[in-house]
Amino acid sequence: MSDLDQFDRKILRTLSGDGRLSNVELAAVVGLSPSACLRRVQALERSGAIAGYRAVISPQARGVAFLAYMTVGLSRHTRAEQAAFEQAMQRAPEVRECHNVTGTVEYLLRVEAADLASYKHFHTEVLGALDQVATITSYIVMGSPKDERA
Repeated sequence: MSDLDQFDRKILRTLSGDGRLSNVELAAVVGLSPSACLRRVQALERSGAIAGYRAVISPQARGVAFLAYMTVGLSRHTRAEQAAFEQAMQRAPEVRECHNVTGTVEYLLRVEAADLASYKHFHTEVLGALDQVATITSYIVMGSPKDERA
């Protein structure tokens, strides 16, 4: 997708901030006619540059009052162990993101829970019960001065 020009990049940047803009509003922001803007948006959707649209739901509305990032080290470094761990993370509703990373551990998780007790249950009874897990380190989020995830 290196063939994006300044208009495409401005469309993507603008929509990432407000995906509900009408085509007429978007066209005015990026400096194109509505028909040219619509053609570009449709092309960006077809190419996969725009992967989808979604509502950003507040954590409170989802019953989430506790957020933590966790690093997880595996006990064995095989493809089968990684696959088993990743499948377990797919089944865990508390895990909102699971990233395979480089460094001293294999995974970085973003975990959301209703409260500390719910988090402790996930930590001990779900994550801690997996045979693949050797180490767990938690980083409790106390505030998020910048969060641009959509």
